[in-house]
Amino acid sequence: MSTDRDHSAKRDRLRKARTLNRSPEKVRDPMFATGDFFDPEDLLQVRYEMVRLVRLGGATLAQAAERFGVSRPTCFRMVKAFREGGLTALVPAQRGPRAPHKITPEIVKFARTCRQRHGRIGAKRLVPLIEAEFGVRIHPRGLEKALARAEKKTPEAGP
Repeated sequence: MSTDRDHSAKRDRLRKARTLNRSPEKVRDPMFATGDFFDPEDLLQVRYEMVRLVRLGGATLAQAAERFGVSRPTCFRMVKAFREGGLTALVPAQRGPRAPHKITPEIVKFARTCRQRHGRIGAKRLVPLIEAEFGVRIHPRGLEKALARAEKKTPEAGP
């Protein structure tokens, strides 16, 4: 017998693993109605069962998409992803930017030039200068990370 606390802990684990289904109410497959083993909030389980149903010939892509609450293109992508990458290919990719997209090489160069001219000024003092020069608002910590990455890439001058 599961408690609300167990359910909440599972939901937290699913969220942390990026496999919490944000639309469990759209899943209309009869297996997921019981709530015993099949959990409509477990996105990986929902995707796997959808793919399994299509691959075993139990439903067309359109039927499976309807039953599992996704679009036909999503269903098609999941079937293809599973075929090419197995179960791990059904885990959603991380959302959002993969790298600092505002901090361009020109901004890094500007910040490094400012530091060369004026000594080691901190990121908090550089951010307003960058905003004035480029019209871009950035976070000081993001700038610090970008500058640290740039320093790692720059070959050190020999003796």
